[in-house]
Amino acid sequence: MQPGNILRLIGIAAAATVALARPAQGQETKDQFILYWTGPGAPNAAGIAAGMLDYLRMLNERDGGIHGVKFAWKKCQASANGGSASTSGGAGAAPGGSCYEDAKDVAALIHPLSTAMTYSLIERASADRIPLVSVGYGRPDAADGRVFPYVFPLISTYWDQAAAMLRYIGERAGGMEKLRGKRIALLYQDSAYGKEAIPVLSALAGTYGYQLSTVAVTSPGDEQQEQWQRIGKIRPDWLILWGQGEMNPAALQYAARERFPRSRMLGVWWAGSEADVVPAGSAARGFVAAAFNAPGDAFPVIRDIRRFLYADGEGELRDASRIGSVYYNRGVVYGILTAEAVRLAQQHFGVGKSVTGEQVRWGLEHLRLDEARLAALGAMGLMPPVETSCADHAGSGLVRFIRWNGKRWEFASEWMAATPQDRAAIQRMAVESANAYAKGKGLKPRTCPGD
Repeated sequence: MQPGNILRLIGIAAAATVALARPAQGQETKDQFILYWTGPGAPNAAGIAAGMLDYLRMLNERDGGIHGVKFAWKKCQASANGGSASTSGGAGAAPGGSCYEDAKDVAALIHPLSTAMTYSLIERASADRIPLVSVGYGRPDAADGRVFPYVFPLISTYWDQAAAMLRYIGERAGGMEKLRGKRIALLYQDSAYGKEAIPVLSALAGTYGYQLSTVAVTSPGDEQQEQWQRIGKIRPDWLILWGQGEMNPAALQYAARERFPRSRMLGVWWAGSEADVVPAGSAARGFVAAAFNAPGDAFPVIRDIRRFLYADGEGELRDASRIGSVYYNRGVVYGILTAEAVRLAQQHFGVGKSVTGEQVRWGLEHLRLDEARLAALGAMGLMPPVETSCADHAGSGLVRFIRWNGKRWEFASEWMAATPQDRAAIQRMAVESANAYAKGKGLKPRTCPGD
């Protein structure tokens, strides 16, 4: 890599934000640069970043990168807490905004690893033609690529997840029609992230006739006595936990204290990691959470990471026992999506050189990770199939539920999505919301093939 590029690449960031960089105008390089930002966020995001960077480093060692172009990265400190999560895009106001300004001339892809940061960067990244990849988080209506051409909430959005949770509950009740009269409580972090499930759960309550109660918890969320007193009065049949950080183990401990069965608690995928259940001890046993990646280290791609990195003392993790954990494997999925987008962009625009943000966007809109491709990558079962398009920037909607048995996560379901009618309703909601966003911003949605 040419030294001039390295000096220009400094970071953005939240707990661990990653950006893929493009070469300078008219310049070719034999490295595809990655920016890796670390900050004061919880170690969860650091685990994801470790899995992602280990996958990319493994590609460098095993394959020589992508068509001879290796990945490289640089670290930078910043805060995810400063500024607003609005879409105003004011310079320096957004979380990570200063680092974004430093990196935007070279960035070709950004993993914000923060819902607040994703919201705050949409306008600037779109103007700069830099894709924002928010795998399983961020703005749900950004799945509509007509309005959000540079935002990719890949695999499944929060809305997909909420509706899949409802299907999980319905199947255990004996059918979706059995939801009528059921009481469902949503215990959520009082933030924009925490409120993401409310529109879907509220809309579907009208369809199925269940009673929805929402109970907010102020961050950090370790104190929930008042909320659980209210839950005791509601007496829900099921409770959905939409928390983050220390709020999650605290909720499990309160549930045990109040004798609410953990088998009737469903966690958002930011409540379904080892970091969420181990601190809760025996109170977590039986807890079920949504996931878009599988835990475990038996996948061929994970074995290759061990072989090509950790056998030689390389790799991001100091504690190799974390390999196969939920968040580490999630990072490997991030790495797969990143590398496949780069691979497709190179194949379309020219192999053997770095690709630009616009070219990576094309790759992200043409992902075809079917079972055959996942098997070739050694990732069959690690993640669901994904197929994106100009109009569909999510590409799956699939969720898999996992259950904590007291020692490890085990599967509680196969890959599943919302019912077909609910998925169609969510997609209509996304289009309506995206159109309202476009109208408010004075944007004209682009026309996609097939429109």
